[in-house]
Amino acid sequence: MTMYGIKESVVSPLVRQLAGEHLSRDEIIDRFARATWTGIAEPGDRVAGALVQRLGAGPALTSVVQRWSAERIADATGGGESEDDLTLADLAAAQERWQPRLGPSAAITALRQAARFGVQLLIPGEPGWPSGVDDLSVHGPIALWLRGNRETLSSTSTSIALVGARAATGYGEHITMEASAGLIDRGYTIVSGAAYGIDGMAHRAALASSGQTVAFLAGGVDRFYPSGHDGLLTRIVEVGAVVSELPCGSPPTKWRFLQRNRLIAAASQATVVLEAGWRSGSLNTAGHAAALGRPLGAVPGPVTSAASAGCHRLIRDFDAVCVTNADEMAELAPIESRSLMAAPTPEHGASATSHVTRVVDALSTRSPRTTGDIAARSGLAVSQVQSVLGRLELEGAAATRERGWILRRT
Repeated sequence: MTMYGIKESVVSPLVRQLAGEHLSRDEIIDRFARATWTGIAEPGDRVAGALVQRLGAGPALTSVVQRWSAERIADATGGGESEDDLTLADLAAAQERWQPRLGPSAAITALRQAARFGVQLLIPGEPGWPSGVDDLSVHGPIALWLRGNRETLSSTSTSIALVGARAATGYGEHITMEASAGLIDRGYTIVSGAAYGIDGMAHRAALASSGQTVAFLAGGVDRFYPSGHDGLLTRIVEVGAVVSELPCGSPPTKWRFLQRNRLIAAASQATVVLEAGWRSGSLNTAGHAAALGRPLGAVPGPVTSAASAGCHRLIRDFDAVCVTNADEMAELAPIESRSLMAAPTPEHGASATSHVTRVVDALSTRSPRTTGDIAARSGLAVSQVQSVLGRLELEGAAATRERGWILRRT
């Protein structure tokens, strides 16, 4: 049997390697169709997004492979008044731009390259999917290619995007370093685009603080860009997440950088521009955040600095909130206060209560820590830490992961 002209015996093992061994045949077809769509349509393609939403990824791909007429596609999708209404002209133009990319070998090559680099294929609604990007509606990603940890990507529900100029000044990098580290300490995940300057510093500071960070790329996750950040992105893969909506082998282009910015803004709960010139590309990310209704902050700089002119423009003309430190940035998207553990019962005693408090203070909600590390941070013996961790795990306040223990929000 074949899937869109390709032998099922070739497709199924590759999809299962990227998306899970448990998949049924229908699930494999859907994921393969979505993977193929990421190479056919450019990021943010409204017509592709609408077709996939209305017909499903598989039937939508069939309509392109079989070159359905615009009228037939319109009949299949139905009418209705909505933002994704498609005219016959829209459908005909889309067919014309998609056909040159329909070679079956391209999808298989992308899947094989992804398997070689240990890439995961994610689709909307499954564990790890950053739910914020769903607010993009028909302009959202059809699938995402991930190198790294799904848990980190799902932590974007408590994330803040830190973006800014590539040609950053020492002032901008210093503010970014303090902001990123401070937000990590407050339980946030840092999202950015891995570019030189502000983006790179935001990621590096997050890693140095043993926090979680997500990098969205404008090309395939198999070819790190910029090349000068190969080492940085490799480190992010080890403890964080590197993500793209483009299949492996896709080169970054100016258009894709602009479209990548919408994912940074949508995946995060707030966006902060730390340093930007009058025409900086980071203002594009700010525009996406504002359009989505996400909180937007900007860090002021010296009034004489051209490197901060874009931030001042955001504050003056686009209602960005003036923020100067991590506390003020956290106010843009507060993490709800939650009780971290049950009230101690009398039999635990004052000493046991103190031990619990110290262990909880030494745990992180994002970065797994070993018992030895927790003991060093809390000033307790390893045996005492192990005892408290066992109790916290029973109460649901702590959980063990492959790399250590984390604090759970309950």
